[in-house]
Amino acid sequence: MALDPKLLEILACPDDKGPLYYFEADEFLLCPECRRRYEVRDDIPVMLIDEAQVLDAGELERLLERATSEGITPTFDPSTSA
Repeated sequence: MALDPKLLEILACPDDKGPLYYFEADEFLLCPECRRRYEVRDDIPVMLIDEAQVLDAGELERLLERATSEGITPTFDPSTSA
């Protein structure tokens, strides 16, 4: 089961407050700015900084390329946030 689209519209990185990329098939959210990967367990995003995995630059680049190729977009546009 996928995360609720309304939740995704407001979900942000707890560290930098930026948008996330939701990799539904692999059940995680990615923050490209701080390179953190947040797991989704039992359809609940685990948004704890201490439990997030910090990715190296190569893995981040690979995931961003994958997001582009799969049409995965950020949870929100920070330029339009209030």
